[in-house]
This record gives sequence, structure tokens and C-alpha cells, in this order.
Amino acid sequence: MLGKLARQHDPNVLVGFDHADDAGVYQIAPDQALVQTVDFFTPVVDDPYAFGQIAATNALSDIYAMGGRPITSLALVCFPEKADLEILERILAGGLSKMIEAGCTVIGGHSIRDEETKFGYAVTGLIDPKKVLANAGARPGDVLLFTKALGTGVISTAIKKGKAEPAWIGAAVQSMTTLNKQAGEIIRQGEFHIRSMTDVTGFGLIGHAREMALASDVSFSLQAGSIPILPGALESIRAGYIPGGLNNNRDFAECVVGYADGVPDDLRTLLFDPQTAGGLLISVAPEDSEQLTRSLKAAGVAAVRIGEVLARTKPLITIK
Repeated sequence: MLGKLARQHDPNVLVGFDHADDAGVYQIAPDQALVQTVDFFTPVVDDPYAFGQIAATNALSDIYAMGGRPITSLALVCFPEKADLEILERILAGGLSKMIEAGCTVIGGHSIRDEETKFGYAVTGLIDPKKVLANAGARPGDVLLFTKALGTGVISTAIKKGKAEPAWIGAAVQSMTTLNKQAGEIIRQGEFHIRSMTDVTGFGLIGHAREMALASDVSFSLQAGSIPILPGALESIRAGYIPGGLNNNRDFAECVVGYADGVPDDLRTLLFDPQTAGGLLISVAPEDSEQLTRSLKAAGVAAVRIGEVLARTKPLITIK
């Protein structure tokens, strides 16, 4: 819809919405820019405190995905008029806990009455204008790393159906409340030639890989067996716990995907699963990929190599 509106021309806008980047970047000084994002959604788990943590983690992720450091946030609240305010207090407390962990100060917010609870944040960060990591920039030969496992969407659907096993819930909540802060700090150090980066959220792995490949004018080859998967994700798919967003993602983006023989149907489905607070998809120069992987793992980030960047060809994304 934004694309249908009149374009504003401001030379200080370094990253807008042209390539579906994770956040906007606005230069305020020769060596400093603001990186800004907003995200809010309905509950994906039953526990209010955990929901608050997940919403904060998800909102912060876009700042890290651009290579920035979050500094302030504003809470966005939609809450039913007759609901228990103690639930809202727990949601806000969970969100605050993650903002404190991120070193990001909550300086206010806005709330309205709504029939359905929704919660999130608008987050502002700082970034060096010369070190912005946008969707564009991936080069043929680059290695693709991914820092979290897939499956939060289908597991959240299983939770809503009352069919998720405790181990599945625990692993999914752990993933969704783990900040991308550690990875972001290592990446900001600038010791590695990182060409492009995004976080995998609502459009699923394929949707966000598609955005990166198109913006960079390259193709991706992904290794199906290397893609990390949350416990219970494939079981949820086989049981039919498919969120509507997954089907929408698949209808939109599967046309650019080519599968090798032997890629299982359930894994094909999972590639389109909308993630909440998902991992970072990183395109890094091949000579730096192993050292970056080691550095991320040493910091507790479960980074794995899932593919490589190719010269532009058809299909845009190949799953082997």
C-alpha cells in the first residue's frame, strides 16, 4: 500500500521501504543515523509475561538485523475494556524485562481499547551510516548462515489448538525470547565481511530469502538437511496445525522455489512458516564464514551454514 502513495524525497533517508528492508534508516550526522522499526501482534502463547517478552524480542530484532543498536522504545497496547488489568501488567513486565536486557529504554507508549489483545513496540536505534546491513549486497560465492531454528508459527498454532506438547512449547518460547543481541554485537564489531542480512519473521525463511535475493540480484541455494528445526515443528505440520500466514506465504513465494528430488513435503511446508522473533539470515564472504560461525557459537548463538549465494538464475531459490 505504501508503494501506491506519493514518494517523499529526502536525501537523509538511507533505507526506506523500497526493498522491504527490516527497518528504516535516517541519517542525522555524518557518522550517525537512526534505525527505526515498529511491530506488534496478538498473543502467540498463553502466558502473559512470556507474550510480552516475545513481543519485545520480535520488535528489537529488526534493529539488530540492520546492524544497529537499540536505544529507546515506545510500547503499543490494544487491550479489551473488561479484561483483567493484571494480565496487561504481566505483558508489560515481560516486555520490559527484554528491553532491559537489550539496554533499550522504554520512554512511553500508547494504548487503546480493543476487542483483541495486541502488544508490541516502536523501537529506535543508532547505526553507523557506512555499516548499514540492508537486504541488498549479497554476492555470488557468499555463504548463508542462519541463527535460529524454524517452527514457531506451526507450534504456536498447535498451542492455540491445545495440542502442543510441553517440550515443544518450551523450545519455541526459548527461541522466541532469545534476543539477537549477541549476534548483533559480534556483527557490529566489523571484523567480518558481511554483505547482507535480514531476520526471518512473518514471511518465513523463503519469503525473507526471496527479498534478499531479489534486492541483491542473486540466487540462493539452500541445503534442506542443514536447516535447523524446532522440536515438534514437523509433527505439528503432519497433524495439520498450519497457520493461515504459512499458506499465504506459500501461495505468494513458492513460484520462485525449485526443489530437488527427495525434499520431504513437511519440510517444504516448514520453509514458509511465519516466524516470530526468528533468527538472522546472514550473507557473509566465504573466507570469513567459518570464523564468523565459530565466533557466534562461542557467544551462544546457534549459527549454522544453510546454503550459498549463486549468480542470478532460475529458479531464484533452490532447495537441495
